[in-house]
Amino acid sequence: MVPRLRVELSTEQRSELRRARDRHPKAYVREKAAAILKLADGQPIEAVATTGLHRRHDESTLSTWVRRYLAEGIPGLLVRSGRGRKAAFSPSARDAVRRA
Repeated sequence: MVPRLRVELSTEQRSELRRARDRHPKAYVREKAAAILKLADGQPIEAVATTGLHRRHDESTLSTWVRRYLAEGIPGLLVRSGRGRKAAFSPSARDAVRRA
């Protein structure tokens, strides 16, 4: 059996997460903040990951969100630059082909 994820937040952290959940301009940050608050309220990670959010997420994803929030605060919930799929053919390479 997997040990239960325990999230203990200070009063300041809870209010910061509530503000992010209710008012952050990025929807994915609002979703991450909502997930962390649900986990801090004692809901099991399995329930939050499968039915507690708008989309289904892997449990390891939620635990990564919690770790990054506890380490970095709200900036830890933002998607970092350089993430995502890289272009198969960059515009600078296309210009080099045209010149050749």
